[in-house]
Amino acid sequence: MTGSYLQPLVETAAARGVTADRLAAAAGLPAGALRPLPDSLAARDYIALLDAGAMLTEDPHFGLHVGERVRPGTYTVYGLVLMACRDVGQALEQTRRYEVLAHDLGRTQLSVEGADALYAWISHYPAASRHLVESVFAGIRIFGSWLAGRPLSPRHVAFAHRSDAPLDEYERVLGVRPQFGAAGNVGRFDAAILAMPVPDADPSLYPVLRQHAERLLGARNAEGSGILAQVRAMLVKQLPQGGARLPAVAAELGMSPRTLQRKLADAGSSLQELLDGARYELARDYLRQRELGLVDIAFLLGYQEQSAFTHAFREWSGVNPGAWRDAAA
Repeated sequence: MTGSYLQPLVETAAARGVTADRLAAAAGLPAGALRPLPDSLAARDYIALLDAGAMLTEDPHFGLHVGERVRPGTYTVYGLVLMACRDVGQALEQTRRYEVLAHDLGRTQLSVEGADALYAWISHYPAASRHLVESVFAGIRIFGSWLAGRPLSPRHVAFAHRSDAPLDEYERVLGVRPQFGAAGNVGRFDAAILAMPVPDADPSLYPVLRQHAERLLGARNAEGSGILAQVRAMLVKQLPQGGARLPAVAAELGMSPRTLQRKLADAGSSLQELLDGARYELARDYLRQRELGLVDIAFLLGYQEQSAFTHAFREWSGVNPGAWRDAAA
């Protein structure tokens, strides 16, 4: 994610007496990691900062209060695109396409059911605390109201998580008391809002800004695909030598471990995810080769013990490697 998207979180903590250094330390980040704000940050570090902020401030609505502090600059280039849209519906459609330019925490979905429009947000980190989803929904309402030039309130908001925090603050920030423990994170609102014009928008700038956003999106996708392919190739090469570790991979690619972690996070992945994926794919190939025993395969995949390989394969496939080999015969 971008440093701009991180700023509301740091400001919310500071307003409650928590310094950037204290926040970083509680999230397990190096001293000075937030001074100045980095150009980008791994999504998992952002989630850790959200949790640290909620803990240190003792604020049960920390996520809501982070979302309240969003501004056009929070969303970087795609925020400028939204400000040039002709109406709220177009702005939400562009959010679906370009929000990845600000963060890779999740994805927006938009649909219409009769007189209702449904805004859904699918988190890439469903195990994260409720503060993540609540910050996103608060931010959407605040920024949407700013775009429309008047307060916009949903008819209904449903969250997949549960909360024992006081409901009055939810109603103040979101405009309605949410339902908790639902099937997903969804806001339902009057579909007529989609046709509401954006005051002071300059639609003549829209094609230029959208073209710029498309270039950034293309570059990001290309960079993401490139780094993932490079790291995966390096992992496959190093697995039999037991060198599939972050420092070794980073050194081979000529960058620091922290830089590699950031690049992988920007591409929506991590070294562990790539390692698991490479090992699972290779394991299936090796299991089809009957001349290879399970001990041999474990060694080729960088495991010191066959039991570790067996446990991992069961986690990936749901069955032991021997059973998988028999079924593949």
